Amino acid sequence: MLRWILGGREAQGSVEKSLVLCIGEEQPKNCFTELQVLKGHFDIVRFLVQIDDFRCASAGDDGLVLVWNVETGERLQELRGHSQQITAITTFTCNNGLTSHTSLITASSDRSLSLWDPDTGHRVQTISDLQSSVKCLLVLERLCVWFSGGEELCVWNKDFQLQCHKQNHSDTGITALIELPKNCIAAAMDKEIMIYRLTFSTDSSVSVAEMRCLSDHQDQIRALINVNDGLFVSGSHAGELILWDAIDWNILAYEHILWEESQTCAQAEIRLGAPKPSEMSIQHLTTNGKLILAAVGSGLYVYSIRTKSVVAYRKVAHDSNVLHTMLLSDSALMSCSEDGSVRMWEIQELPLPGEPASPGFFGMWTFGRSHKPTGPPIKKVIDVPSMRTLELTGDLIGHSGAVQMFVSFKENGLVTCSTDHLLILWKNGERQTHLRSLALFQKLEENGGL
Repeated sequence: MLRWILGGREAQGSVEKSLVLCIGEEQPKNCFTELQVLKGHFDIVRFLVQIDDFRCASAGDDGLVLVWNVETGERLQELRGHSQQITAITTFTCNNGLTSHTSLITASSDRSLSLWDPDTGHRVQTISDLQSSVKCLLVLERLCVWFSGGEELCVWNKDFQLQCHKQNHSDTGITALIELPKNCIAAAMDKEIMIYRLTFSTDSSVSVAEMRCLSDHQDQIRALINVNDGLFVSGSHAGELILWDAIDWNILAYEHILWEESQTCAQAEIRLGAPKPSEMSIQHLTTNGKLILAAVGSGLYVYSIRTKSVVAYRKVAHDSNVLHTMLLSDSALMSCSEDGSVRMWEIQELPLPGEPASPGFFGMWTFGRSHKPTGPPIKKVIDVPSMRTLELTGDLIGHSGAVQMFVSFKENGLVTCSTDHLLILWKNGERQTHLRSLALFQKLEENGGL
């Protein structure tokens, strides 16, 4: 397949429009054939957050937060106030019963927190001179409170007033926060997951208590996400994936994903040398409630929650570490990498016996441990009847640096951000052509023809 990129800049230089042409026998599924390059940041863009169906916010190392219209690529607002890089960003939606309004909460290395109105660009609230930088944020909209995690765990109300705080016991600080049932939250700190419970007193005061410390990981926890109301999952730097019960906080399943040469490709693996520790690290986890998608080094693993087993994987999905993933459906997924690409995949059945298999579909892992492992659990899997493959169906090339993450707006397109300081708005070219034709005919009808 050939891919050409044709581009031209507008006079203002803030938006660069290009067209990606996918030429081949068959156009790949989910191929975004039209793009807009969005400029405005002066350093690495690390975060994207969806505000509503038509707007997203971007943030990065320049301390700027920019609000974009994903339909037009227009930059709507510039939120200026932080003096150093943004370390976390999230939305906070307040609903008074009649109307709802979505605000943005940002944290920065300048040890401050800010509340922004994305409609006006105004900074509504700010908190400065924190003890340390905040690494993660969690909003509990139903309780009208939110959490900040760093060297300590802080609980704030919607008016940015500190309700209570807890000092953590880890040198690395809190790196991830998720909500659990019964007013509990889970906080990842180095190799441990601390469970806290939030309590509301009759005088409206709030307190947070430590309930349990889960110390079953053997290495630093890199990813922590909710699966549903009863499950959550964590992934470590050593390739450990643990499925937890969200009610009683017990281990339901344990996987240890390791790179290892198979008998059929041992010589090729030996030539590549020993794997680096980062090659087995779980950088990102995502789920649709049925499957868990793990970014493991430069590979992708799909884990079934129902069967508690790996159902598909691709050992080498990118040329470098995968940084962000998304499950589009039970059979389609997307990933982006340090290699600058965004790729779309489809889960397919393995070739029939005797047919050549795609390279790189070999791995090693263990199954079904419900207790803390005492050593590296290893079990070689040679033939798994239910195993399927990940086949590439689309490849988006446009960034010159590592793609940090992406946000999907479904039929309205896809937004990606990168270390090249740019955002790219990807769209379905066929749909955009159709929409432009409809707009042209509507304009002609309003003007009474040509």
